[in-house]
Amino acid sequence: MLTRFALALVLTVSTVSTVAGAPGPAAAAVTPNQIAVPRAPMGWSSWNSFAARINAGVIRQQVDAFVAAGLPAAGYQYVNIDEGWWQGTRDGAGNIVVDTAEWPGGMAAIADYIHSRGLKAGIYTDAGRDGCGFYFPTGRPAAPGSGSEGHYAQDMLQFSRWGFDLVKVDWCGGDAEGLDAATTYRAISDAARAASAATGRPLLLSICNWGRQNPWNWAPGLGPMWRTSGDIIFFGESPAMARVLANFDAGLHPTAQHTGYANDPDMMVAGLPGFTAAQNRTHLSLWAISGAPLIAGNNLATMSAQTAAILTNREVTGIAQDPRGLQGVEVAEDSAGRPVYGRVLSGTGRRAVVLHNRTSTTATMTVRWADLGLSAAAASVRNVWAGSNAGSFATGYSTPVPAGEAVLLTVAGTEAPAAGYVPAVSGGTARFTGVTAAATGIALATVEYTNASTTTRTATLRVGGQTPTTVAFPPTGTAPGTVSVLVSLARGANTLTFTMSGWAPSAMDVQRLPGRGGVQLVGAASARCVDVNDNAIGNGTPAQLWDCTGGDNQTWAATSRDELVVYGNKCLDANNNGSTPGTAVIVWDCNGQANQRWTRNANGTIIGVQSGLCLDASNAGTGNGTRLILWTCTGGANQRWNQN
Repeated sequence: MLTRFALALVLTVSTVSTVAGAPGPAAAAVTPNQIAVPRAPMGWSSWNSFAARINAGVIRQQVDAFVAAGLPAAGYQYVNIDEGWWQGTRDGAGNIVVDTAEWPGGMAAIADYIHSRGLKAGIYTDAGRDGCGFYFPTGRPAAPGSGSEGHYAQDMLQFSRWGFDLVKVDWCGGDAEGLDAATTYRAISDAARAASAATGRPLLLSICNWGRQNPWNWAPGLGPMWRTSGDIIFFGESPAMARVLANFDAGLHPTAQHTGYANDPDMMVAGLPGFTAAQNRTHLSLWAISGAPLIAGNNLATMSAQTAAILTNREVTGIAQDPRGLQGVEVAEDSAGRPVYGRVLSGTGRRAVVLHNRTSTTATMTVRWADLGLSAAAASVRNVWAGSNAGSFATGYSTPVPAGEAVLLTVAGTEAPAAGYVPAVSGGTARFTGVTAAATGIALATVEYTNASTTTRTATLRVGGQTPTTVAFPPTGTAPGTVSVLVSLARGANTLTFTMSGWAPSAMDVQRLPGRGGVQLVGAASARCVDVNDNAIGNGTPAQLWDCTGGDNQTWAATSRDELVVYGNKCLDANNNGSTPGTAVIVWDCNGQANQRWTRNANGTIIGVQSGLCLDASNAGTGNGTRLILWTCTGGANQRWNQN
């Protein structure tokens, strides 16, 4: 297995006008003042337990149970009224009208009740003309017209005037109509911002398009959270750990999650009938290490004391809500089905770790300090669910992990040394060149800046030719502070460019940090990389050639099982176990089958173990988008790959 070397990039941003400067090395010294970013929302949603069969009585009962169970003290704030509250009726002016027999006093009254208990209120709609209740009626008749398309500004303003603090916007109508998700949700985000400005009440947008059209590419900056997968449980089903794991895996997009923006693997099924306490703890451990929104979905009024204790464990929710706001990443997998995840926490030398045993037998698993970006000095370990300190250990820590379960740890050690850079600044652009990475992989960027205003500023960050992301810079007062992002770097020199207005970065520190290693596979004929188009994660996505960018979608980790793995859990795969020339090469969940095993040869060829055929750029193509296939080995340049 290759080891990923990750880097911490620290930039200093000031409020002064931009000045020109030559890039180069600088001392590694930045302020320790880390600015807390907005946490991912925590709360409860009605859908998993009640589906569309909701009314004011149901919500009031759950609000009372929410408070009685001590959820607010553990950080839970939102009570979200999901699908089923509205059957699509509007008045002559287009305003939403609800059944006051079910909602006495209307929706403003239930929002007031939620607020009266010290909580925040969430509501639900759809991006299309017809919402999910039309396409998938669940306990109520089909409800045509229950989406917000054509009424985005009107509905967002009405929600805010009613007193709601969050709106979840689903995608049933948008999907059925073939809407462009990025354009649609940008319009909805603009409408929510306008409503917030008009009422003075912030209305957060929860984007719920199930990972369609790859929202991690465009959602940061539009709202605090976006769904990355389908529902974690469908109407009438029992909870299943397989679905929990699938949603967790689909939600790992570390370069998109930062500065108050979060990947959302869906609300939780912890506490639903059929899940054991061990499954609930594993579920919470995974959501915590990924920094996901913690939205409970069980019936709070009938919740056991054991489930309440799991949901309200403050060490666990404290990890999930860490003010640095980063996502955990896979840092090792010493044997198949036993991944180790590490997450950088606020402060210095602090990490959260999950040892996850997905196999059917108990196993001893190990986390190494070097994989977490810590020095070789001894580090102290705490077992979070046990609530006990394990002690101080040199180089790493090993512990038995039961079959199908996870161990959640916190580690306090010493950061690895850092090096520094300075940018070239021109107009509204600050460019850091020559940012050197020892290997292709994920890196941590901690940005130092000063924002003396009372409002959050944003900048666009682009790493080389990768998809840009919006980075938020909260107020710092008059002194400088820092925020952090994760970036993907290619081996060698990289360029990071910030585009902003009225201020500019001034320094950057570079430090080794977590992540499993990888290489770029560069075609000898094309000088282009083996790529997964548009950062897609779906099974069956074709592998193709594209300009090398160092992105996570071009980072391939070679395992001891002869796999080539992208994103930590998708394998380069011969489609449908094909073994004949012309078989498409795709990405698929790693499953250990022979069609996902590859022999990498000294002459640059990569040969499928099952087929004996070579990884080939079809028709000797060299352009962007050229599909990869299996073909009889010829020794041609379109079958030779440099591993950088």
